[in-house]
Amino acid sequence: MGILSGFRVLDCSIAMAGPFAAQRLGDLGADVVKVEPVTGEWQRHVAAGGAEGNKVNVSFLSLNRNKRSLAIDLKSPEGKAVLLDLVKTADVFLQNYRPGVAKRLGVDYDTLSKLNPRLVYVSMSGYGEDGPYVQRPGQDLVLQGMSGAMLSAGREGEAPTAAGQYLVDAITAYTAFEGALAALFHRERTGEGQLVQVNMLDAITTIQMQELSVYTVGHKPQQRSAEPHAHVYIRAPYGAFATSDGFIIVAFPKLKTLGEVIGEDSFLTMVDEVDSWSRRDEIFAKTREKLKTKTSEEWLALLRAADIWCGPVYGYADLVEDEQIKHNGTFVEYEHPTEGLVKTPGFPIKFSKTPSTVERGAPVTGQHTRDILREAGYDDARIDALEKAGAIASGEL
Repeated sequence: MGILSGFRVLDCSIAMAGPFAAQRLGDLGADVVKVEPVTGEWQRHVAAGGAEGNKVNVSFLSLNRNKRSLAIDLKSPEGKAVLLDLVKTADVFLQNYRPGVAKRLGVDYDTLSKLNPRLVYVSMSGYGEDGPYVQRPGQDLVLQGMSGAMLSAGREGEAPTAAGQYLVDAITAYTAFEGALAALFHRERTGEGQLVQVNMLDAITTIQMQELSVYTVGHKPQQRSAEPHAHVYIRAPYGAFATSDGFIIVAFPKLKTLGEVIGEDSFLTMVDEVDSWSRRDEIFAKTREKLKTKTSEEWLALLRAADIWCGPVYGYADLVEDEQIKHNGTFVEYEHPTEGLVKTPGFPIKFSKTPSTVERGAPVTGQHTRDILREAGYDDARIDALEKAGAIASGEL
């Protein structure tokens, strides 16, 4: 039994942030009902990273395990009525419609909370529910650029480099997951549900509390350097450095110790908290030249022996084979009816008494429509009539 066993989540979200948040709840045992159009969520049908040979988009597979699929047409009166019936006994309702759409569909918080005052309603948006940017698209890279984070690393004068993952979507998902859990905790104490609002702009801004406080409180400008330093507010050397056969990370070592290991005599008399800032480019460049002379494995052994923070630069092929990743059981595997063996990252938190499990993989469209409606009290004749009217779709295997 998962820690959230007995709770039901209606997941009306699409793309990444919303489905990822709902999957987290499902990983902890909640019964997550993915409410999607009768043709399936759009992400089922588009390419992901150029992956070929899949009937279902691999992004969809990775974000929708531990869910059941209810395929309904929310624009039809009959389909909407089905959803409203389910809301009456749900614990969490999660959506990431553009602001105004939920109200237009009649599934906004004010409407649903009248049906179920205990409902925790999680609303996710790009920039907030109102304000001057309310109609702008909340897309990950757009928000990365707006957040300021892309100018906290790299070379002055060169184009900013984006994160190598959908960073804003992921941070927003975790923020929504956290908000849902906190609101459920409040409800367990008081019996009352509430509206939980999460937006991408605030999520990516607030995780930069250290960097932004250096600027707002410490009044230190966000100044990139001539060398590709990995963070403007961390002293040199700090970044990825080429070796004779790859790349390694070196993170703000004591200059004297680093100088001894790599054979750079000029570092021996430098003062860490003075020269590491005023001579940042010089230190980076000298470190870069020295590290080109040995292999990554050789340098990592020498640097670790001197207690200098360092590590390899992995690609995904390296990551999935890493011994610690395997030891941790970071990835989970399950059999999917159309995709075969699916291997994806699992749930990262371990509970001693209520561990997360993969009870089911990502569903096919409408796979559980009939089961969910039977649980809600619908008989087969009524379900057949709804399907014939196009208000629902059933994809039972």
